[in-house]
Amino acid sequence: MRIVVGSKNPAKINAVKNACEHIRVELIGLDVPSGVSEQPFSDQETLEGAINRAKNAKEMAQVEIGIGLEGGVYEQGNQLYICNWGALCWDGGIVTAGGTRFALPEEIAVKLREGRELGPIMDEYSQERGIRYLKGAVGVFTSGWVNREEMFEHIVKTLIGQYMFRTRK
Repeated sequence: MRIVVGSKNPAKINAVKNACEHIRVELIGLDVPSGVSEQPFSDQETLEGAINRAKNAKEMAQVEIGIGLEGGVYEQGNQLYICNWGALCWDGGIVTAGGTRFALPEEIAVKLREGRELGPIMDEYSQERGIRYLKGAVGVFTSGWVNREEMFEHIVKTLIGQYMFRTRK
């Protein structure tokens, strides 16, 4: 089975690789447009980005399965939360799944509300480079108990499981 991930981000590619360790797959990472803001700012926009990435990846690579993973933020009351979504697209349909959610510290939320993107904010905050490619904000704010790859891996397992359920013979 050939799967394309709609991103070249190592955290996303490794999440799919790890989730598929028990099945035989050929895995490709491909930069594709999400069709949403660089910093998705709602559950709906984040989900749309994942769906668009899955569809665009499948179409561009001409493979059996396209997977899109998207991280974003959303407002709940007066608090800004992290959200993340995934989508898996095949000729027979599409399935989606969401993952870990947690409240961001207000000092980070303020910068996001000003229109900045989480990745660069987290690089400044942690005084590290490329946070989005490694541990992610989730890794920083959980003291390393969960990283971005693990967060997305759970979503991918949920997507693959739904796909297998729907396509079983």
